Amino acid sequence: MAIEIDIEQNPTVELSRIGTSETHGEDSPYFAGWKAYDEDPYNESTNPSGVIQMGLVENQVSFDLLEEYLEENCEGEGNYLNSGFRENALFQDYHGLFSFRSAMGSFMEEIRGGRAKFDPNRVVLTAGATAANELLTFILANPGDALLVPTPYYPGFDRDLRWRTGVKIVPIHCDSSNNFQITPKALEEAYNSAMEMKIKVRGVLITNPSNPLGATIQRSTIEDILDFVTRKNIHLVSDEIYSGSVFSSAEFTSVAEVLESRSYKNAERVHIVYSLSKDLGLPGFRIGTIYSYNDKVVTTARRMSSFTLISSQTQRFLASMLSNRKFTEKYIKMNRDRLKKRYEMIIEGLRTAGIECLEGNAGLFCWMNLSPLLKDKKTKEGEIEIWKRILKEVKLNISPGSSCHCSEPGWFRVCFANMSEKTLHVALDRIRRFMERMKKENEAN
Repeated sequence: MAIEIDIEQNPTVELSRIGTSETHGEDSPYFAGWKAYDEDPYNESTNPSGVIQMGLVENQVSFDLLEEYLEENCEGEGNYLNSGFRENALFQDYHGLFSFRSAMGSFMEEIRGGRAKFDPNRVVLTAGATAANELLTFILANPGDALLVPTPYYPGFDRDLRWRTGVKIVPIHCDSSNNFQITPKALEEAYNSAMEMKIKVRGVLITNPSNPLGATIQRSTIEDILDFVTRKNIHLVSDEIYSGSVFSSAEFTSVAEVLESRSYKNAERVHIVYSLSKDLGLPGFRIGTIYSYNDKVVTTARRMSSFTLISSQTQRFLASMLSNRKFTEKYIKMNRDRLKKRYEMIIEGLRTAGIECLEGNAGLFCWMNLSPLLKDKKTKEGEIEIWKRILKEVKLNISPGSSCHCSEPGWFRVCFANMSEKTLHVALDRIRRFMERMKKENEAN
């Protein structure tokens, strides 16, 4: 029998300040677009006029390779599930299985072209990159302190870095004049801005290689950032969760690689976040890691990781898969080739529709420029008007630049790897027809 509860319109029982805080950022267009998709999702057969999800950074282009591995390795009496049931079922040390930490370290080396080394004893496991970034923020900063983050940045950072930690984000403003690259001047200006507001800066967080712009950070820029954090005596967090999505491993420079070339001088202030969500297309497995060169951070992160444990079953399975060199070599190559093909497909499709994009070499999305449509409304409000039309009329969920804190109106992030090629063609055709309609409207006015 169901329990009936008389719920008041204005209940007197209060909730915590953190629980009700608006710093989650769920009022952002980024999350509003997701809601519109959830309410009317596109389906080729059952809902061909529905909203196509182009705001979700997922890698679905190589699922067949993962399924092939499962079919070949996870059947029969000798598979990892049957042989290790008792080990999986019982409680594991929150340090995680050493076999999995070793496999993760080796995979991180392989995906970076073998140009960086990772000690499994410095690998801390977390339930996804979201947990890793929040955990590091808790460790490095106190409530009221700040992290410097270059714009545009992933909208979820407003939640991940701020919501429960009480830490602030001070933007490092980048612009299109140099393809939104981080400059020493921008770093200094952000730091000085925090000082003027009497906010203590604890570190810089960068996303490399695949920030919202879909491009790798140049080695010289990493050198500048390392010099900056050393001079200011603060930390550097390098969120390298998309490195396997670089179209060529030679194009990606890891912070770890630069540190090695510097003989690890001042390495204790550097921490790397990595995840299998994008590289292997496994966001539902919730696999994240923190790799720190600071012994105290490693110890503290392990202690705090008890709140973000990964199941032993998942660790055991992935340890086996990542240790299979034949599979990983095949996957990395084919995944890169497929993503490059998909990237070229969307860039050409948008160009045909009259839309230019920033040149990228990594990631699961592109950064397109619709500022010409703003005309005399080159403002955030003008950008949101265009975004609403695309969401409601074109039925595409894309992310407006303002949701990524971009300082220049008219830029939009468009994901291309979370759908089939057929669906992508449908999306591109919708965009092309929208641009033709906008051109006619402009001519009529």
